[in-house]
Amino acid sequence: MTPLTLAPILAHAGIDPLDAIAIRHAYSREHDGIHADSTDEEILAYTRDQTSDRRFFPAVPPRFWIVFIKEGGDQARLWAVLENRGQVSDNGSRRTFDLVETDHLADLRERLVVGWRSPRSFWMHASTAAPYPVVSIADAQPVPFPGFDRLILEHPQLQAVMREHRYAAWRTALASVVGIYLITDTRDGRHYVGKADGKESIRQRWNAYATNGHGGNRDLIGRDPESFRFSLLRVFDPSTPTEEINAAESHFKGALDSRTHGLNAN
Repeated sequence: MTPLTLAPILAHAGIDPLDAIAIRHAYSREHDGIHADSTDEEILAYTRDQTSDRRFFPAVPPRFWIVFIKEGGDQARLWAVLENRGQVSDNGSRRTFDLVETDHLADLRERLVVGWRSPRSFWMHASTAAPYPVVSIADAQPVPFPGFDRLILEHPQLQAVMREHRYAAWRTALASVVGIYLITDTRDGRHYVGKADGKESIRQRWNAYATNGHGGNRDLIGRDPESFRFSLLRVFDPSTPTEEINAAESHFKGALDSRTHGLNAN
């Protein structure tokens, strides 16, 4: 059996190895290093700061920085994938970069462990790291369901909820109700009020949006689902009469003015 490597994982995440570097941080006892208790903010700040010496770090680093933390002598655990938005300062000794966390490989953070064959190098081109073997992928810790009235999901989050094991409790909860939901296009603030009723639960309806972005709604086709935000307006027991759910849908369309100034055609 061919062993799993980092290459297909990067490909599935849409990361071009030619446009990325892999970094492995090691814990340090120095006051300016990172340690086992370092926060994500501290690790991010540490990664932003690099040497000005182009012999030891790329003169023009690529877009993606895949950051690992050293684990054992020849292994590394994924911390995050960062997007490099450019250099912001250089004092001749140290350079600072504008780095932001991305959703790439978010479901594998703290879970993916790879074999690191170059212990002396803290960074390398991702094309070099791509053949590195995957040592393990730990089980994800379950994420507690926040409650129907606190649920706000961006489209990438919705996709994760519908497919990842750690969100199993969320899918169970969403499968237990029907009701009225809201989609907001965050680019222009326009609303779409929708419903799930009859034999179709909120989970089933939202799974359609996670799959194709528009859920078959003509009013949403052609819009970029990456800017969609999903929330629940009111949930009902599946035995609730259809007339009551329809009345609630009509109420929210009027209250949010989603017919005239939103995305509902009727």
